[in-house]
Amino acid sequence: MGVKKVSVYALSIENLKNRDKREIKELFRIFKHYFSKWNSGEFKELHEYEVKVNFFGNFYLLPKSLVRLMRKIMQKTKHYNKRILNILIAYGGTYEILNLIKKAISRRIEIKKIDENFIKKNLLVKDDVDLIIRTGGYSRLSNFLPLQSTYAEIYVTKKLWPDITEKDILNAIKWFNKIQRNFGR
Repeated sequence: MGVKKVSVYALSIENLKNRDKREIKELFRIFKHYFSKWNSGEFKELHEYEVKVNFFGNFYLLPKSLVRLMRKIMQKTKHYNKRILNILIAYGGTYEILNLIKKAISRRIEIKKIDENFIKKNLLVKDDVDLIIRTGGYSRLSNFLPLQSTYAEIYVTKKLWPDITEKDILNAIKWFNKIQRNFGR
């Protein structure tokens, strides 16, 4: 359908802080299970469709074994450029904005040189978001790519993420394709 870049919000920093520790441990187990399959080549679609996989977030909040696995996947797919899959794990928009501020301070950037160009160059995910598929019936961003989502269209479905089907994704894309986008006009 021409979708070349997808960003998935896998786990927020707020989830790590506020969810039950057993639930977080189970999520880490699930991530490790699937990322191991990706790393071993069992998930052939990554290579067949030349999908570059990026992971973004505060890796210090994740188990080291999971981070090692994520880095291996990024290394194995770094030369692909036909499609991009960004996985935001231990991520939050506030965390990303704080990183921008810390970068500017550590580089001793003059305040007048901190502009839109500086911000765009230093975001974790560089591209703007066109479509957000919001599951669970919620019509909020929940700290998901706030700067990149400024002009995103939000498709809300009551289904929870594990229940989303290919048909649901197609419906969201069809809905998006019918929208007249204004970008602030």
